[in-house]
Amino acid sequence: MIELKRIIGVDFGDARCGIAVSDLLGITAQGLDTLNEKNMERVVDYLCNLAKELDAAEFVVGFPKNMNGTIGERGKRTQEFAKLLEERSKLPVKLWDERLTSTAAHNVLAEANVSGKNRKNAVDRIAATMILQGYLASLNNGGI
Repeated sequence: MIELKRIIGVDFGDARCGIAVSDLLGITAQGLDTLNEKNMERVVDYLCNLAKELDAAEFVVGFPKNMNGTIGERGKRTQEFAKLLEERSKLPVKLWDERLTSTAAHNVLAEANVSGKNRKNAVDRIAATMILQGYLASLNNGGI
């Protein structure tokens, strides 16, 4: 029997947090929201409530490694965020390499002629969608 579960993708940042969600079959990711919040505790509370509302089974958080694979300050802050999210939500939290997703999201928006404030509000949501879609593709490729 196929397990139906939603996965929430998160592009965690210092000022904003992009959020995406999978379909129940774990095949596609859709951008859900951009949370304009700097306080990590409030972001975690929001995501815990969202997970309950959507009956999500896990989180995937974009992990900003440096291009050479090392972990810098943003990566350490993301690890701290992921640990807090896992403790509070009681759900598994996977870190997913997000190198170049923000660049790719900016490119998508540039091609669509989205600019200014609209781009700023969309880029994190699109990056979260790309992070989650990459994770889902890795799961689906492993299961075929």
